[in-house]
Amino acid sequence: MIKAILIFNNHGKPRLSKFYEHYSEDTEQQIIRETFHLVSKRDENVCNFLEGGLLIGGSDNKLIYRHYATLYFVFCVDSSESELGILDLIQVFVETLDKCFENVCELDLIFHVDKAGIAGAPARAVSAVKNMNLPEMPRNINIGDISIKVPNLPSFK
Repeated sequence: MIKAILIFNNHGKPRLSKFYEHYSEDTEQQIIRETFHLVSKRDENVCNFLEGGLLIGGSDNKLIYRHYATLYFVFCVDSSESELGILDLIQVFVETLDKCFENVCELDLIFHVDKAGIAGAPARAVSAVKNMNLPEMPRNINIGDISIKVPNLPSFK
């Protein structure tokens, strides 16, 4: 289960955060700070999964992240989630944002966070990943006021 999605820049400033469990605002800020320190200090040659941190709170949970340009995309999940599946989910999420903003950058997340679709974009990315192997995929993806046409794909057999 996904417990939180955090996006922050190279300096630790949160650009988007979504917690799927209730925490006080102070606790959320502490989680973001600790997660940034854990992720940003890691060498680029190590894997993108790690255990530990305040949010994680036990050996059953982990952080899975990817670093793109100036942004870290971090998913906090429990042990039932596949690490590689979450890395794929992060990739789909970033590609979705890329299509919405035509080469997404940190400024898009700062100035367009009020668009209705950005808050739901992670959920749409989860849905897209879950539906990828189905024979019938949706042909239109609407995120806020942006519509994406999905090309016809050959049938899966």
